[in-house]
Amino acid sequence: MSSGYGVFLSEFWNNFHTPGAIAPSSRWLADALTKHVPSSKEAAPRRILEVGPGTGAVTAALVRRLAPQDSLTLVELNDRFVEHLRGRFAREPEFQAVHARAEIVHDRLENLPVNQPFDVIVSGLPLNNFSVDAVQQILATLERLLPVGGRLSFFEYIAVRAARGAVSLGAERRRITGITRALRATFARHDHGRDWIWPNLPPAWVHHLCKVAG
Repeated sequence: MSSGYGVFLSEFWNNFHTPGAIAPSSRWLADALTKHVPSSKEAAPRRILEVGPGTGAVTAALVRRLAPQDSLTLVELNDRFVEHLRGRFAREPEFQAVHARAEIVHDRLENLPVNQPFDVIVSGLPLNNFSVDAVQQILATLERLLPVGGRLSFFEYIAVRAARGAVSLGAERRRITGITRALRATFARHDHGRDWIWPNLPPAWVHHLCKVAG
């Protein structure tokens, strides 16, 4: 068992709302989440944000794609994940190569300054685990952090939200319904596409949004 997997599994058992699964994202999921960060030395400088990087499974794909002029910001609230990420930037060659252009922000997403937008945002937050108010706040913050033409990619596990809604009652069903409405409203405001990632555990959808002028 890798140290990253061990940290991830430990945090899953300690706090289900922090990681949204029992394993870090697969390489297939990481590739889909980072598809709008093409590795190109010809591209203009890009500001890239990863929200909820966890142990850095998707971060590893991002650091390989960064062009020399790009910068990377990681926002993570979990103490152990932050410690693990700092260790990766200190020890692992691919992470070390971009260390000077990467920043780990140990804070909530909502506390980022909205006057400094990001060209690409990748989110690993498990939205289906949160309250409706929290999901609405997260989505609104992500939208504010994107300029027109900016890209947002995030994932959820295939059919899990629908299955929860079908078997739940009362407050839990209302929570799932509220999250579905919040996501649909967000999708309706922007160009929206979706990838199906079957090899992931569990299989996942990756949603891609391109912000359009409002």
